[in-house]
Amino acid sequence: MLLAFLVGAGIVIQVGFNMAVSRALGGAVYGTLANFFVGTVVIAAFMFLTRQVWPVREAFIGVPAWAWLGGVFGALYVGIATFAGPRLGALLLLALTVAGQMLASVIIDHFGLLGFPQHLVSGGRVVGIVLLIVGIWLVATH
Repeated sequence: MLLAFLVGAGIVIQVGFNMAVSRALGGAVYGTLANFFVGTVVIAAFMFLTRQVWPVREAFIGVPAWAWLGGVFGALYVGIATFAGPRLGALLLLALTVAGQMLASVIIDHFGLLGFPQHLVSGGRVVGIVLLIVGIWLVATH
């Protein structure tokens, strides 16, 4: 849980870094490209240093076609966050991002979609989402 918390904190820092690249190079698309280029280099170095073995060809073929769309969602998130960050501010940007994640998560958990175990919607989860929406309203209006 601590690692998930720290990664969440790092997301706002990531957006700030990407915004700096965007400002210097002239647009959010450059910050997004830099994000994925540097990330690819880091992952490749990690794989090399830890001597990761490439999966066999059949393993790649066995991946469901829809699963490759994760990269599209990653690119959309980074690109939109890089574009919207300077307009919304860090707090509202991340509050809206978390709200979208929570709403999608409740639906995914309730139906056990995408390989996640099923966790039915509960009153506590609904209250948590409502409180988050109230929090977003407070952040956006005050």
